[in-house]
Amino acid sequence: MGVLMSRRQTVEKVQKVSLAVSAFKDGLRDQPSTRRRTEAGATCQGTLEQAVQEGEEEALAGPSQPEESSSSRAAWERLRDGRGMEPEEFDRANRFTPPAFIRPKRELHDDEFPDISLEQREQVLNDEMCEICEVWTAESLFPCRICSRVYHDGCLRRMGYLQNDSAVEMTETAHTETGWSCYYCDNLNLLLTEEEMYSLMETLQHCKIIPGTCLTLDDFLHYKHLVHKQQFERPMAEAQEEQAALQFSALDPDKKGHIEWHDFLSHESIQLLQKLRPQNALLRLLTAKERERARAAFLALDQDSDGFIGEGECHRARHTWFRKHQKETPSCNVSISHVGPMSESSPASSGSGKSQEKTPPATEQKEGRPVDWPGFLQENVAYILAARPNSTALHLQPPA
Repeated sequence: MGVLMSRRQTVEKVQKVSLAVSAFKDGLRDQPSTRRRTEAGATCQGTLEQAVQEGEEEALAGPSQPEESSSSRAAWERLRDGRGMEPEEFDRANRFTPPAFIRPKRELHDDEFPDISLEQREQVLNDEMCEICEVWTAESLFPCRICSRVYHDGCLRRMGYLQNDSAVEMTETAHTETGWSCYYCDNLNLLLTEEEMYSLMETLQHCKIIPGTCLTLDDFLHYKHLVHKQQFERPMAEAQEEQAALQFSALDPDKKGHIEWHDFLSHESIQLLQKLRPQNALLRLLTAKERERARAAFLALDQDSDGFIGEGECHRARHTWFRKHQKETPSCNVSISHVGPMSESSPASSGSGKSQEKTPPATEQKEGRPVDWPGFLQENVAYILAARPNSTALHLQPPA
C-alpha cells in the first residue's frame, strides 16, 4: 500500500510539473522578446540580471534625478549586452527582436601560435541562407566582408541594424571590393570576454565616461591622462600626449571636433585586446577572409618569393593594406581585389600627395630586419582587426 501511494504521489507531482511547464511556455509565447532573451544563454542572463539589480540600487541612491538615472542605467545595460548605440526610444513595432550577444570565452591553448600556412590557401565561401530569416534567395543576399554570413536588407531593417545612410552604404558596397561589415563584425567590443568587458567598464566609470556620449579632444586627452596615471602611476609624457592627439584626429576623419561613441568604444576595445591578450591569441580572432587578404598582401610584397619581406614593407602594409577603405573604388591598372580594403595611402589608389606622404620611401622599405610570414601576421594582426568597422574612423593609428 505504501508503494502504491508513493507511485500515486509521483504521478501527481509529474502532472503538476507538466502543467507548470505548459503555463510557462504559454507565457513565453505571449512575450516573444522575453523568450528570445531566455534562449540566449545562462551567462548573458546573469549579466542582465546583475545590471538590472545594480540599476535599481543606483535609482534608490539618486531619487532627485530619476530620469537621468534611468537613462544612464539603460546605457550601461546596452554596453554590458553588446548592443552599442541602440536608443531606448527606437520603435520596435513590427520589428524582429535582436539577439542578446554572448561574449566569447578564452580557451586553454589560445596563446599558442595557430597553424596559418602561407602556401596553403583557404577556400572562402559565404553562407547560403540569410543569418536572420534562414531563407535562401540567391542574388538578393548581401555578404559580410569579414565573416561568411549573408543577409537580406529587409531583415536587417526589421532588426533595426540598417537605417538611413547605413542602408545606402550596405547596398552600394557589399558586392564591391570595398565590402561591408555585418553588425557582428562592425562592433569590435563583441570581441571582448565578460571579464575584459567589466575591466573596460570599470575604467570608464572611474574616468566618468558616460556611455553613448561624444568626446571632444579635451575629453579624450583627459581620459588618456587618467588611464595612463592609473596604469603606470606617473603622468603621461609629452610625446605620448601628441600620439593621443593624433589618434583623436584619426578617430575624427571628418573634422567634426568630436568622436562618436561607437568609434571611441571600438578604439578602447582594440586597445584593451592588445594590452590583455598576446598576439597569438589575437591571431585566432582572424576570419578566413582576413587570413586570405593577409596572404595576398604578403605575397604581393614578397616579390623575390624567398619568404621574407623588409621591415619597411611590413610597416607599409600596416599603413596601406590594413587601413580604412575608401568609399569609392579607385581606378588602377593593378588588380588587387583579392587583397581587400584599401586606404588613401595604398600604392594602387588614385591619390598622389597623401599617398606619398604616408607611404614610407622605397629606400626605407628595403632597410631594416627581414620579416617572415608569422612575424608579419603578429605585427599586423591588431591593425587587421581594427579595420573591421564600417566607420571611416581609423580605430588604431599606426606609429609614424
